[in-house]
Amino acid sequence: MRVRKSRKKYGGSLGGDIAIFILLFLVGLFMLFPIYLSVIQSLKPSEELFMFPPKLYVMRITDQNYVDLLNTASNMWVPFSRYIFNSVFVAVVVTIAQLIFSSSAAYALAKAHFPGQKALNKIIEIALLFTSTVTFIMQYMVMAAMGLIDTYFAITLPFIATPMGLFLMRQFMGQIPDAVIEAAKLDGAGHWRTCWQIVMPNVKPAWLTLMIFAFQGAWQITGYSFIYNEALKPIPTVMQQISASGIARAGVAAAAVVITMIPPMLVFVFCQSNVLETMASSGLKD
Repeated sequence: MRVRKSRKKYGGSLGGDIAIFILLFLVGLFMLFPIYLSVIQSLKPSEELFMFPPKLYVMRITDQNYVDLLNTASNMWVPFSRYIFNSVFVAVVVTIAQLIFSSSAAYALAKAHFPGQKALNKIIEIALLFTSTVTFIMQYMVMAAMGLIDTYFAITLPFIATPMGLFLMRQFMGQIPDAVIEAAKLDGAGHWRTCWQIVMPNVKPAWLTLMIFAFQGAWQITGYSFIYNEALKPIPTVMQQISASGIARAGVAAAAVVITMIPPMLVFVFCQSNVLETMASSGLKD
C-alpha cells in the first residue's frame, strides 16, 4: 500500500498558501519595478521619454542613449578606464578592509570579556541610528588635518568601519557556543587563530552578507566632498556629471543608472543563497 505524503502548507491551508504566494509575488513586482523602469527608460528614444501619459513599455527600442553615454565618456580628458579603476579599487579595498576590521572587532565584542564591553555594544547600537551624512563635516575636518584630501584614503577610510557591519557580525558570532571557543583554547589556539580558523568558517553566511552590503555601499561612493582631482573620481561621480545636463540627457542619465547598478546586482546574485541562509539560520547549538 502506497503511503501518500502530505504536502507542507506554509499558510496552514491551501488558501493560505495561495494568499502568501500572491502577496510575495506582488512584493517582488514592487521591488523589481524601479529596475524595470530604469531599463526601459534607457532604451527609449528622446521623443518617448517625455510622452504624457508615460508608457511603461518601449515602442521603438534604441541604443542611442548608451552610444551617447560612451561617446561622452570617451571624449573626457581623463580616460574612462581610469574611472573604472577608481571605483573597482575603492570597492575592493573597502569591502576587504570592512570585512577584516568588522569581523575582528565583532569577535572581541562577542567572545572576549573585558571591562567596558557592554558599554561598547550599546554605543554600536546607538550608532546605527545615525547616517553617514551626519558625520560629513567632522570627517572633512579630520581628513583635512591629516592631509588626506584628494587621495584614495579620503574615500576609503571613512567607510571601513561601519556600525551595521560590526553589529551584523557581532550578532551572528554571539550564536557560536562558548564550548567551541573553550575547546580551541584547550588546543592551544589564540584569539586570532580562533577567530579566523574556527569562528569565521562557521559564520560564512554572515560575512558574505557583509560583503554584499559593503560592496554595494562602496560602489556608490561619490567622494565629491573629499575628491576634487578628476583623475581620482569614481564612476558614480562621473556618471552624475555626464547626466547633469538637464532634460536633454534624460536618456543618457537612465543609461548611466543601468550601468552603475550592474556590478552590485551581480555580487548579490552570486551570494544570494548565503544571504537567505543568514536570515534563516540560528547558528550552532551546544
